[in-house]
Amino acid sequence: MPEPTPATGALQKSSVLVTGATGHLGREVTARLQAQDAQVRALTRRRTGPRPGVESVTGDLTDPAAVRAALTGVDTVFLVWPLLDTGRAHGLVEVLTEVAPRVVYVSSAAIDDKDARQSDPIVQVHADMEALLHDAGLRTVVLRSDTLASNTRGWASQVRAGDVVAGPDIARTAVVDERDVADAVAAVLGMREGELGQETYVLTGPEPLGRAEQVSLLGAALRRPLRFEAVPAELARARMLADGRPEQLVEALISASLHRSESHRVTDHVERLTGHPAGTFARWAVDHAADFT
Repeated sequence: MPEPTPATGALQKSSVLVTGATGHLGREVTARLQAQDAQVRALTRRRTGPRPGVESVTGDLTDPAAVRAALTGVDTVFLVWPLLDTGRAHGLVEVLTEVAPRVVYVSSAAIDDKDARQSDPIVQVHADMEALLHDAGLRTVVLRSDTLASNTRGWASQVRAGDVVAGPDIARTAVVDERDVADAVAAVLGMREGELGQETYVLTGPEPLGRAEQVSLLGAALRRPLRFEAVPAELARARMLADGRPEQLVEALISASLHRSESHRVTDHVERLTGHPAGTFARWAVDHAADFT
């Protein structure tokens, strides 16, 4: 795989449609684009409060008419796909093909290009989205992100209740700070298309971590003796369903815990794109300790 070119210059003035703008990553991306004086339009499923410098539009990615309206005057799309199948993505891709913006899509570092079928539904939907965008001939840059550190915010209620975080164990991966992914997105959006060395990048943190290690590092940041307790898949499934999580999501998470392979892959693509090395999970935990108290 050719190496990405280093970050160059400031963001070119552009209009960017940010999807998933209210999510952890979307908020970080929006903040960076604002700071770099891009014209930002945020597409959200529900009406949100005003944000200075951000034009908010309400709509759903599965509604082609809403997407077409949101794309008016836009030359770039930051795309996250929120569903666990691509059945309703075809209308979106048709509209993108018609309007022909540049697309930056956040995918999964767990994709194995050698396999026709991926390890679990979460990885499969990312692989399917990549294929749809590629087959449509769109100008697409794919950022394959490893597990986001922000996912651990799902442990907050358990951390507030005690010193044990229980759940399905997931194979070790190089957990990446969502702020670094947002920096990479902003860097890509700031480059001219000819400056990019490749069309796909893999964004990782600096070291592979299992859940027990993440919980321990979070405990160190909170100065508490936190520990991780792995629970069997059936018990984890029952608990997540009882918490009110959608069944399709629960099944996908359980499948990931059972079938996703451990990854020791660490890349320097964050640094190549942004000019700074990927941050550690320990640093993330310190910076976000208040989220767990």
